[in-house]
Amino acid sequence: MSLPGIRAVPTPATILVAVCRKCGKKVGGGFGDDGSKSLAKALVKTLGLPKWKRSPIRIVETGCMKLCPRRAVAVTTSRDPGMIYVVPQETPVIEVAVQLGLAAVSQ
Repeated sequence: MSLPGIRAVPTPATILVAVCRKCGKKVGGGFGDDGSKSLAKALVKTLGLPKWKRSPIRIVETGCMKLCPRRAVAVTTSRDPGMIYVVPQETPVIEVAVQLGLAAVSQ
């Protein structure tokens, strides 16, 4: 039995990826073909994900994760909830996707 006002909504998403927005702002992009995109936007483009309502992977920018690496971005996924990955600026986005286990899911 659910509480009044709380409802469950089905979604095709099976994986949630949280990218620290504060880290992304500090590095000023640094990802993608020309190095000007945020990691979240570069992941969406590289993986060729559909609109977020239909995507099997939800990539969201979050508040600070309190890790604050230098020249890198903190990322965590629902596939590996006990880990925060530190992704250095200018790392190829496809390598990030493979490391996070996202490349096979998006196909």
